[in-house]
Formats: sequence, structure tokens, C-alpha cells
Amino acid sequence: MTGLRKLKIVIKGAGEMASAVAWRLYMANMQKILMLETDNPLAVRREVSFCEAVHDGHKTVENVEAVRVQSLSRIYQAWEHGKVAVASDPQWHLLQKIRPDLVVDAILAKRNLGSRMQEADLVIGLGPGFRAGSDVHMVIETNRGHNLGRIITAGPAEPNTGIPGAIGGFAEERVLRAPIDGKFNAQRSIGDQVKADEVVGFVQETAVHTKIGGVIRGLIRSNTSVTNGLKIGDVDPRGQESNCDTISDKSRAIGGSVLEAVLRVYN
Repeated sequence: MTGLRKLKIVIKGAGEMASAVAWRLYMANMQKILMLETDNPLAVRREVSFCEAVHDGHKTVENVEAVRVQSLSRIYQAWEHGKVAVASDPQWHLLQKIRPDLVVDAILAKRNLGSRMQEADLVIGLGPGFRAGSDVHMVIETNRGHNLGRIITAGPAEPNTGIPGAIGGFAEERVLRAPIDGKFNAQRSIGDQVKADEVVGFVQETAVHTKIGGVIRGLIRSNTSVTNGLKIGDVDPRGQESNCDTISDKSRAIGGSVLEAVLRVYN
């Protein structure tokens, strides 16, 4: 276990899925974690996304705190205080300086943006766009269904379907999308209960309406520039407010699979 505690981990991305991975590894006492994000990260499920630390300086997800850093000294300082480090580093410059033992590409871009096996002793990719044994060592299946969380050691994950997973019998209906290009301004907040056809915000002067009733589980920040069709929110038809600030079943399963993959190699 001492060896696991010493592992230096870099996670590319700090959105919902990446944060669930970081949380699971942290809770397993692998706490030297650096998350690399863009300068203006865009998260829908902001209450469970460590990338909010880029905006606010810190973010806590299920009692694990992340802090914004921008230098090697600050990274090590965060680790000494038991915190996850989050840096705005879209080009991954800090990865070379940290020399990690483990890299997890959790950007979920549906394609590989440049991750390769040479970056660490173990490199894991989440979802489509990666090929285990070629550009990464292992791939984690992210598609909902029978194979969710499967650890792939040879070949790719299932291709992207473009269809959101169903929750409470609703799939695409639960997703809020930008109706046009422009700036989004919210009229409602995460955790609010809504009915079908309610206005939750505007892109420019065009209203964004809900399609179903439930609780707003995720919503992007106000004053964010968006493009037509971009996912900007999520309505959970189950209506449980506690779901808004806790890790989802899917994300928790994928985080567990990453933990298993690490233990296969290092335990």
C-alpha cells in the first residue's frame, strides 16, 4: 500500500467523469493527483466537477477538496495538505515536469487528443477514441449498458452513439441544449425543481425550455459562450435534489474500473 500512496497521477480533464476518477483514487489513498484543464472549463454537472476550481480557486466534491495551482511548488503544497491539484494547462506542460506514474485521459473528446503510452508506466483512456495496446495501455468502456466499466486491454471502446443514456426512462429529453450561438444566462439554478416547458435561461434573447419535469442536476455557468446544439444542462426526472451534488452511478462505476486497472498493475 505504501507504493500506491506514492504514485503520482495526472488526470487530463476535471469534469464530471474525470472528477469521479480522481475521487475514487483519492479515497483509495492514492492522493498525489494533478488534474489538467483548459483555461475556461465547461462543466454541466458543476457540483461534482473539480474543474470549478479553475474558476473559483477551490472545489469540494463529496468531502474531497481540490485547489487551483499553476506551478510545481503549488502542486506539491496541495498534496502535502491532502488536496487534489487542478491546473489550467491545456497543452499538458506540467505532465512532463511531474513525470507521473499514471495518466488517465478523461477529457471524453470522443477522440484521442494526443495521449500516448510513453507518457507514464500506465496510461488509461476513457471511452471512444482510444485503442488499448496502441496509444494507451487500457481503455475503460463508458457507454451505458452491459459493458459499462469494462476494462479493455486490446482494441477500442464501443463507438460514440451520440445518444445520452436513459435516466428514469428519458434520454435526449432530459438534456438542455443551446438553441442558437451566443451567451447563455441562467434564470434557474442547479437543484431547482422544474416542470416541463419551463424557461431555465436564455441564449441571447432565445429561451431555453425544459422538455420534462424534475430537478436541474446540471447547468453551465451564466455568461458562457455556447454554440447551437451544445449541451448546457441536465434535468433529472427522479427529482431528488441530493443527486445534484453526489457522483452518478455511471461515473462511480467508471471510477471503480480505473481503480481496478491501477491495482492490476501496481498491487
